[in-house]
Parts: sequence; structure tokens; C-alpha cells
Amino acid sequence: MIPRDQHTVPGTGTRLDRFLLNTYPWLDRPTVEDLISAGHIALNGRPAKKGAKLAAGDTLDCRDIPEPADLRLQPNPDLPLAILHEDDSLLALAKPAGQPTHPLRATETDTLANALVARYPALAAIGGDRLFPALLHRLDTQTSGLVLAAKTAAAYTNLRAQFRSFTVQKHYTALVHGRVEGPGRLDAPLTHQTRSPCKMAVVRNPDKLPASDQFNALTEWTPLQTGKEFSLLDVVIYTGVTHQIRCHLAAAGHPIAGDTLYGSTLSAPRHWLHAARIVCRHPATGMPLDIVCPFPSDWPHFLLNLNSGY
Repeated sequence: MIPRDQHTVPGTGTRLDRFLLNTYPWLDRPTVEDLISAGHIALNGRPAKKGAKLAAGDTLDCRDIPEPADLRLQPNPDLPLAILHEDDSLLALAKPAGQPTHPLRATETDTLANALVARYPALAAIGGDRLFPALLHRLDTQTSGLVLAAKTAAAYTNLRAQFRSFTVQKHYTALVHGRVEGPGRLDAPLTHQTRSPCKMAVVRNPDKLPASDQFNALTEWTPLQTGKEFSLLDVVIYTGVTHQIRCHLAAAGHPIAGDTLYGSTLSAPRHWLHAARIVCRHPATGMPLDIVCPFPSDWPHFLLNLNSGY
């Protein structure tokens, strides 16, 4: 921890948060925002405000700034870790609904990543993100299911390359509103909604939006069961855009049951989306690897049974 650090701003027009990120490059934006809101940053002798613009000659008094060692992912041995597959190169884990994949701040300790490094301490050094080590992809907090983690740096590099080249086939099981009679497909870019940055939207006019604000996304689905009010789908994606499946299925008229953010009218403890299967190449042998994650115990099989009409 740096007890006290003082700076004189050399230029003008820089945002306070940007100046701090440049001055302390090991900090991330959430940590900087926390420091400002907690009163650790004084601007010209007064508590600084988020979004403040700096002028040449302004003075900053920074107190209790975390150092890199303070920002390491904290192991949490009290969290269970469900392992579906393990070998010398990788782990396949079953993430429960309600648990974040990784922390956004070093002070958070109840995520899958905290459980992972508690059992496998060496994995904390794999990958370039100290709060997202060894893990190859993320799931939304309320989505259950399969997450891959690399056990070696070589496996991490190989699997990251597979994800970036869109050759990893990710299967999800989704319980959706409506009667889905046949396969469907939606190839449409997504963007962050301006009124709700935590929500995505399908880009309707790609030519009117900067390319940097669009994220290509392809979602395909096949019905597994079709009921009167709900259908169970096998959903396949190769891309991994935030909320991709949730947003695309809602745009197709079949929001995921329980996903009130995207239009579900069902009151439920969570949205019913489960990461069920991953097909890729083993990072060491190159052989096909097919891993399945069973339904969690809370999966609402009864909804299809009660509303079936086969």
C-alpha cells in the first residue's frame, strides 16, 4: 500500500480517472472508482469527484493506493469446486448459478476464480489478468454450467487461440417462452444499449453505428422439447458476446424463462440458461475433446412437464 503520493498535473483536459490509470497502470477502473468514491483522492485540497476534469497545475493528494501485491486474487478455500474433467493440461468446472466467474475487484472472494486458486495456487500466474487467471471464458452470474481452465501456460495459449478463431463449439440448454417447432438461427451484431449499459441490443442499422461499437454474433438453436408454453432448446454459439444467447433469443421472440432483463414474464430465482457442453481440441494432443456438464439440481424440469402438449 502506498500511504501517500502527491502529483502536479502537467497538462489540461485529462479526466481524473484516466490520469490515475496512467499514473498507476496496475490499477483497473473499478479500483480507481472505489478509491475516488471512498475519498482517497483529493483534488486541490478537496475530495475529488468521479469524472472531474484536470487542469494544468492541479494538485492531487493520493492516499492508501494499492500496490500490485495488494491486488492479487484472494484464494477462498471455503468455496466448493465441482470438477467435471481434469488432466495435466486443463480443468473443466461446473459453475453454480449465482456465483460470478471471477471478481471485478480484489476484495471480492466468492467467485469461481477464488475457489480455483485456493485448490490450485499455481494457476494464479496463468494468463495476463490477475483477477481472471487460467480461465478461458466467462458465464453470466445466473447462468450455470461448464467453464474451462488451463493448468499450464502452453495450454492457456493454445485454448485461447481456439476461442479467438471461433473453433470452440459451445452448447447451452435454454428453457424459453413459446412453442419452438424447428431449428432457428440469428446472425446479427450486438451493441450495448445506451440507456442501460448492462443490457445488449441487436444492431438494426449497422451502417449507422461505428464498427467499434458492434460485436458480431451468431446463435443457432434446435428444439429438444416443445411444450404449450415453454420449449427446451439446444443453443450453439462459437462467438462469445456479452448476453449473446439471452439477447438473440429474445429478439427471435423466445426470451429465456426467468430472464426479466430481456422480456421474460416468469417469476423465477434465475434465468434458465445452462452451459451444457463444449467441443474443442485438446491443447496437448490435438485430439477432439467433448465435455458435458449435467443439469444442476435446481433445473425446472417441472415447467415442461406441466406445460407439455405432445
